[in-house]
Amino acid sequence: MKVLVTGGKGQLGSELKKISTKNNEIEWFFTDRKSFNLSILDNIYIFLDKLNPEIIVNCAAHTSVNCAEDDFETSNITNHKAVELIASWCINNNCKLIHISTDYVYDGKSKFPYVETDLPNPLNNYGKSKLLGDIACLKKNPTCIIIRTSWLYSSFGDNFVTNIINLMKSNDEIRVVNDQFGSPTYAGDLADTILNIILNNKWYPGIYNYTNSANISWFDFANEIKSICDFNTIIKPIPSKSYPQKAKRPKYSILDNSKIINTFKIEQVNYLISLNKCIKILYNES
Repeated sequence: MKVLVTGGKGQLGSELKKISTKNNEIEWFFTDRKSFNLSILDNIYIFLDKLNPEIIVNCAAHTSVNCAEDDFETSNITNHKAVELIASWCINNNCKLIHISTDYVYDGKSKFPYVETDLPNPLNNYGKSKLLGDIACLKKNPTCIIIRTSWLYSSFGDNFVTNIINLMKSNDEIRVVNDQFGSPTYAGDLADTILNIILNNKWYPGIYNYTNSANISWFDFANEIKSICDFNTIIKPIPSKSYPQKAKRPKYSILDNSKIINTFKIEQVNYLISLNKCIKILYNES
């Protein structure tokens, strides 16, 4: 089985590469912007025709949320137009597609965890481009699987966990937003989930949510990181309005995981278990 992973040097792609040796039945191919640049649309079919994968896991995305407010087109090319072409190639070449999406397709105004049938209403250009990608993916390829996740972090690259640790190492006091709520998701757990789906005997197309189990604020998340790392830094809670950004963020990003749990018998891991695991890896590698 030949599996192509786009965005191979990102957080999720790196975690997939880490577990890629677990199964000898899979021949993995990991690409990045240099080897397979999705913003060059004319090259997508050429590359895929040459490699001819049996499964594509599309982790690649333009994820600069604030930059997308000034440059929607760049975000739209990678998050929408490229996805549309990949989905079309897959349906025409009998290739399965797993596409990674985001909680940012929602406006965060719900009072209950979002289910896959809830109406999307993105607040920012990044969310809009990702939603357009989801819509195009389903339209061009009804056999695809779309996984929406939230607050992704890992031991690879820059993310909330690594940034907070670095801030607490060099500051006696930091400020963190306390009125945005979500479920921090360890990319290693999402990678395990994707591998389980690939190895599943049956393919069930559609949209699925996957996150770790939690309903916390960024402030709560920072305090858990502080506790695990045993820092003395003072963390002060602030409202979103005190930390203005170009792109609006949803205030509530909890995603209901019932569908993916019931369909693929996936375990939803508590975020504290995974956070401890990730921080242990970070400190062992430093």
